[in-house]
Amino acid sequence: MCKHPAIVKYRPFCSKRCADLDLGKWLNESYVVGGTAQDDENDFSSDQVIEIDQLDR
Repeated sequence: MCKHPAIVKYRPFCSKRCADLDLGKWLNESYVVGGTAQDDENDFSSDQVIEIDQLDR
């Protein structure tokens, strides 16, 4: 984050503050992992979804 040397306790960061700032960027979606967009659909067929739903009851 700030380019200061890392402290073992907070490695790879120099301080708790920098570690928290980095976490905040991930949580606010400022950082993203590259790749292709995926549909919201899952990999189950509708029959499998119904079967799974019935198992939950």
